[in-house]
Amino acid sequence: MAKNIKESIKKIQSEAENTIKEVKNLDSLEKARVRFLGRKSELIGILKQLKDLTEEEKKKIGTVANRVKQEMFELIKEKGAQIEQKKNLEKEWIDVTAPGWKKRRGHRHIVAQVQKEIENIFTSMGFEVADGPEVETEYYNFDALNIPREHPARDLWDTFWVKEKVKGKRKKDGARRFAMRPHTSPVQIRHMENNKPPIRIIVPGRCYRNEATDANHEHTFYQFEALVVDKNISIANFKDIAQKFFSQFFGQDLKIRLRPSYFPFTEPSFEFDISCTVCGGKGCKSCKDSGWLELGGCGMVNQRLFEAVGYGRDQWQGFAWGFGLERLAMMKYKIDDIRLFMSGDLRFIKQF
Repeated sequence: MAKNIKESIKKIQSEAENTIKEVKNLDSLEKARVRFLGRKSELIGILKQLKDLTEEEKKKIGTVANRVKQEMFELIKEKGAQIEQKKNLEKEWIDVTAPGWKKRRGHRHIVAQVQKEIENIFTSMGFEVADGPEVETEYYNFDALNIPREHPARDLWDTFWVKEKVKGKRKKDGARRFAMRPHTSPVQIRHMENNKPPIRIIVPGRCYRNEATDANHEHTFYQFEALVVDKNISIANFKDIAQKFFSQFFGQDLKIRLRPSYFPFTEPSFEFDISCTVCGGKGCKSCKDSGWLELGGCGMVNQRLFEAVGYGRDQWQGFAWGFGLERLAMMKYKIDDIRLFMSGDLRFIKQF
């Protein structure tokens, strides 16, 4: 009988080793443990038969049974560790032959890119970059710029006026009023008040106008202005600097044209045109067959502005211009709707 029990134990051991070897996951391993080492396992059932053996047979069979039981326990423990290790390796595994994931990175907005390009061109020519408040007083927005009180630019339809209260009551007529700046020209006045000539600055910045929006107009937009003040400044200086800037900005040789106009802050005043960047001045749909593209206003600084900042009349000369930054970007990148710049549409923004 002892011989049969011993053979049964070896058979169970062999079967357990084969079963545990084929196990693929922890659930199957637990089932194997219960089957071969559980309370109702075949091995435990055989060990219960030891009571019918002699003391010497009990000692021999018991030693063999405990050894086999311990070996199966260690085998199950080792198999569990292997499964856990494989599971962790699968989580950490990297296929070095697979293509990498492209990281999504942000970049400067097209308006910021164009502004930076403009700043780089002008600073290379010896200009400084000036800045000022976007909420500005009526004095700097209009009075110091020689804009009469009856001028339509002061009307509610053009300017965003800011309501201001003093001790719970609205300010009386004649008190200083604030508005969102409709142009960057107030920065010119502030800069001249705090700096003596010679002056060479550009003023890029955001502006606001109370007007209807369409493909060419926006209530919030960017401008950049240039101001040069010195003893012997003429229109020739202005045309030379302008031609160098626009040729570098558009990457091609361009011609400059000035047409007489009127602005309160310049005298004489001009409308500023460049030869068409699409057809080279031959005439096309972009320039309406004229060969020219209109950019904005410019002129020699009105002497009244110099008086307003304390320079004195007829002591200095200067020129200034103001152009829409988005307008330049639209011309350079063939964009047909100004509203796209601030639409937040990533399909548009990602193109630049």
